[in-house]
Amino acid sequence: MPELPDVEVFARNLNKMFQGKKLLKIKIVNGQKLKDKPAALQKALNGKTLEKIYRSGKEMRLQFSGDTLLGLHLMLTGDVFAFEKKNDHHSTIAEFYFEDGTGLALTDRMRNANIKLNPVDKAGVDALSTQLNFKYLKAAFKRKTTIKKILIDQDTIRGIGNSYSDEILWQARISPYSIAEAIPDEKIKILPAIIKKTLKKETEKIYKKYKDKINVEVKEFLQIHTKTKDMSPTGYPIIIDKKGMMKTYYTTEQVLYK
Repeated sequence: MPELPDVEVFARNLNKMFQGKKLLKIKIVNGQKLKDKPAALQKALNGKTLEKIYRSGKEMRLQFSGDTLLGLHLMLTGDVFAFEKKNDHHSTIAEFYFEDGTGLALTDRMRNANIKLNPVDKAGVDALSTQLNFKYLKAAFKRKTTIKKILIDQDTIRGIGNSYSDEILWQARISPYSIAEAIPDEKIKILPAIIKKTLKKETEKIYKKYKDKINVEVKEFLQIHTKTKDMSPTGYPIIIDKKGMMKTYYTTEQVLYK
């Protein structure tokens, strides 16, 4: 699932392609799992101007004229593709046709990616928000669960997933299996800055190299959560622990608090 850096890059590049364009129509190709009916989406969106696209957590928001907001969530296997006049991509969920002949297709082979009128954000604060500070994390960490579970919980912090939680925790030298309430204040104090620096730095790396990218996660800049390296930048073996569908990457230099 794309996390904050990828989604931020997608939103920037989609803005360059579609901002300011008038939407002629939206066509729902497979709306089986959508919450809104095709007729409701068409009534709300057809003829509206796409004013901007921006990121919210791990999701995108499409702001149309008339205060019409559409949420777009790629989920685990979703993608968006730009097209000219005709969409030829498989597993399409929805197609957006603009007045200049360009279009945007939302696809997903698992059919879980979705769009939603007037979306409501998860309860968590955005990972880049000023609200994410020591006080907020201190309160959030008063739980007998692992720190990784808290970092990827969108009702606590929006934008971080499996890959970047591993990167952040390696930067902080905290084991992903540390119990949140056992983590000392001196570590909690440095976490907000590490979270923001890591996510911003990765965003700019991706955007600099892929100025037109609107789909597919970029993993090549990751230092710990990667199949291409056996050692951390500091010379420690990278351990890969698989539990269910999730793989956690870490090293023994990360302190386990329990």
